[in-house]
Amino acid sequence: MLRLSWNGFLDRWRLFVGAVVTVCLGVALIQSSLLLLVTAVRLDAPPGATALQRMRFDQGAATAVALLGVTLGFAAFLAVFIIGSTFAFTIDQRRRDLALLRLVGGGRAHVRRLLLGEAALLGGAGALLGVLAGVGVMALQTRLLRHLRFVPEGFRGEWHPWAAGASFAAGLALALSGVLLAARRAARVQPLDALRDIEGAARVMTRGRWAVGLLLLLGAAVLAALSPVGGAVGGQAMAQTVSLCAALAATLLGPWLVPAVARLLPVRMGGVLGELSRAALRDEPRRTASTAAPLIVLVGLVLGQGVASASFTDAGRDELARTTRADLVVEGTGPVGAGVAAVPGVAVASTELELPVALTTGTGDAAYTRTLSAVVVDPAGYVDVHEGAGRLDALAGRAVVRGPGADGFGRGDRVGVRVGDEDLGRLPVAATVPQSIGGGAALLLPPGLVPDRLLAEASARTFVRLAPGADRADVARVLASAGAVHDIDDWLGRDAESRQDTSNGVLLVVMGLGALYAAIGVVNAVVIGAGSRGREFAAARATGLTRRQVVVVALAESLTVTGAAVLLGALAAAGTLLAVAAVTGVVTGVASASVPWTLATSVVLGAFALTACSSLLTTWSATRTPPVALLAARE
Repeated sequence: MLRLSWNGFLDRWRLFVGAVVTVCLGVALIQSSLLLLVTAVRLDAPPGATALQRMRFDQGAATAVALLGVTLGFAAFLAVFIIGSTFAFTIDQRRRDLALLRLVGGGRAHVRRLLLGEAALLGGAGALLGVLAGVGVMALQTRLLRHLRFVPEGFRGEWHPWAAGASFAAGLALALSGVLLAARRAARVQPLDALRDIEGAARVMTRGRWAVGLLLLLGAAVLAALSPVGGAVGGQAMAQTVSLCAALAATLLGPWLVPAVARLLPVRMGGVLGELSRAALRDEPRRTASTAAPLIVLVGLVLGQGVASASFTDAGRDELARTTRADLVVEGTGPVGAGVAAVPGVAVASTELELPVALTTGTGDAAYTRTLSAVVVDPAGYVDVHEGAGRLDALAGRAVVRGPGADGFGRGDRVGVRVGDEDLGRLPVAATVPQSIGGGAALLLPPGLVPDRLLAEASARTFVRLAPGADRADVARVLASAGAVHDIDDWLGRDAESRQDTSNGVLLVVMGLGALYAAIGVVNAVVIGAGSRGREFAAARATGLTRRQVVVVALAESLTVTGAAVLLGALAAAGTLLAVAAVTGVVTGVASASVPWTLATSVVLGAFALTACSSLLTTWSATRTPPVALLAARE
């Protein structure tokens, strides 16, 4: 059977090129993300750094590790999804070939071994190319991470010999797992039924597919409903997952959903050509669904995550603007609060000294340590400047308060705190500040708890409220000796811009190359679908259609499928939008939902351009051979 698999590969290499490409790029993306993750885990602070500088470095490294971990998970998900759908599609396009094999004496086991053998050849070739391509992808990802300042300037991904073997094995496993279910399904079809293309052989919506698709759809609805009670941290995570579950549900239900949605689209081609394109959509639900699947995932995930990122960033900015009662902000280093408060014209001055801390929650085997941010504050000043902070009378001595960006512990717990090389021991959490949708410090520390030598290195931010009648310009001129002075509106704008840049950077790192991979999956689906329709196109030309008319029919079909896929992907993203509005409404009191229209327009136009170009090129190539030559050919 291995020889037969090799001969089948040589005979239909055009059909299999797309499968090899998907394995290659999937392996390259996984290998690159894995090696960068391993490198980030082993990052060490530069020699000569102080204890506090080492802790800040570790905090940045932990952020990079978390970011690369999410990137690796996203790359693995896309690889499993795209490779599996591509291999299943290639098998479906060969139903007649497999039926002929059964008629000449091949059993079900022979069919399964044939398809698994082909998958091994394709997976091996793609994985080998992916190992080589992964080096270039890692260089590209490293440059992107450095440019967005998620890693230090000298950061470089380290190559490990074991990565080649692990990546090759992963590519082979993905190819075999992707074809396994499709091979079992193809082997169960009766050969005469497949040759006649009757409903039993072509049935796409199996009971298992219905069950999993509806279960994912139910999961998306449950996540959207529960997200408002998840708090600022859990609610955001659940809201962002809604579009993922909804997009996957739409792809599994695609053979039923895509043709149904396509019939509802208001723009249709009239005449005979329009009837032909609609007949193709109706009669080939598997091809239609396979073409639409990567588009649904691409649009749903990119728009869903883009909507969540923009909405939570805007909600955090608006929340900060509503709850901050100050006229000026002074940014400097070290404890400058006393000097700022003594300036004539200053009514209230609340200084926040920000420090990285190693925070340990739990005890024994359940102990968990993270490097987070803490601020040393004066309780009265903090409450006066931050509306809704509540009473902080208990913030004194060795008691601490859970900050607006914390999760995993609460009032009454004891947490371990280390600042630089100073271990403060287990401290009681005496109160909590309401969680903020925009995050913030994990801990509020009282004055006198952290040694002065460490406070001297802390970043200081002082919120200043002016006395009635004070001249803003004169006060700002005097305050300039303590640090950079900003008007509150200007500071809020800069803070919002910084948050937006960070969110955009995270979105680009996590989904940038993954979205490109999904886009290539779209091209593969179009190419595979058109590449196996040579005889169909020849029959259409033999009945009187010109080559140009055949190309137009295929283009109309592709654009209709794209429209349905974009609509389904947008609906999946809309689930995240609704969940985001619910979360922000509960956490901040004001529902916020923002749509990044530039990103949405780019994704939609890009999807149509991608499928249109792919359809035009592949259909024009498939109709180069004279129709008589194709119709006279015997398989």
